[in-house]
Amino acid sequence: MKALFIGGTGTISMAIVNRLAQDPLWEVWVLNRGNREAELPQGVHQIVADINNEDEVRKKLSDMTFDTVCEFIGFHVEDVERDYRLFKGKTRQYIYISSASAYHKPAASYVITEGTTLANPHWQYSRDKIASEEFLMEKYRTEGFPVTIVRPSHTYDERNIPLGVHGKKGYWQVIKRMMDGKPVIIQGDGSSLWTLTFNEDFAVGFTGLMANCHAIGEAFHITGDETLTWNQIYQTIADALGVELKPYYVASEFLAATGDKYGFDFTGSLIGDKSVSVVFDNSKLKRAVPDMCTGVRFHQGVRRALSYILDHPEYQIEDAEFDEWCDRVIAAQEKAKTEV
Repeated sequence: MKALFIGGTGTISMAIVNRLAQDPLWEVWVLNRGNREAELPQGVHQIVADINNEDEVRKKLSDMTFDTVCEFIGFHVEDVERDYRLFKGKTRQYIYISSASAYHKPAASYVITEGTTLANPHWQYSRDKIASEEFLMEKYRTEGFPVTIVRPSHTYDERNIPLGVHGKKGYWQVIKRMMDGKPVIIQGDGSSLWTLTFNEDFAVGFTGLMANCHAIGEAFHITGDETLTWNQIYQTIADALGVELKPYYVASEFLAATGDKYGFDFTGSLIGDKSVSVVFDNSKLKRAVPDMCTGVRFHQGVRRALSYILDHPEYQIEDAEFDEWCDRVIAAQEKAKTEV
């Protein structure tokens, strides 16, 4: 069987490519700009092209067909419209990576199934994913275009630390604040529920859906089964670092009002996603992929990630703007406490 990954070197897709490259049943191809070619496992074929250059890609794929095409970098409906034109009649399955943030916010129920309504008034990213899903499912219903929708939640790997509140340069400044003994901001009171999934576990669910006849025309979220509060998430990180956690709680609405003007987009990422408790019902996925389980729990995965990041200074990207913003927010809230 032959698979094509559009992208193929990101947090989610690299784990899938690595897993599939070990499977003798699959011939693995990736289509991307070739920026991370050295990281691809042996035996993976690469097509160097910009997927947005439709004519170039069409020429390079002119005599090729695939059992499964996997789209990891489609963020707007125009992207899936392009893929539909490119791959109609050239693949038995097209898997689109959507997002669990597309589920209804605020949630009518904290238990999320694939039947939960898709609606997110707070985050354009999520609304674009919803529009892309709707286009693809319409093509399935009217023309039989063989789509499978996959909705990841918060998936991480050994190069990422999952957090609720961070700046534009990522997680490191929060880790540094922990190690420096400074307070770190946690949205709300830290008691809302969240689900984290290590990318190797995600790859088990995803590869189980590939060439799976039960997946055509269906949507699945792929998440782990471990549910944590944000307090537990931050405490686990601090424990792995061997430092005292000094949490500082700030309402998500206040974070959005003060942070969005700096480009942090907390309206989308918090109010439209992480500040809402969610627990995923994974029974549909497990019926289709019985091997799916949580193999890497968070206390294990975060230690792997911290070990890797502390050994690789290139991932320790400081963010003075975010650090100063945190101090200002904390000072402003402390001042308000004395003035009321």
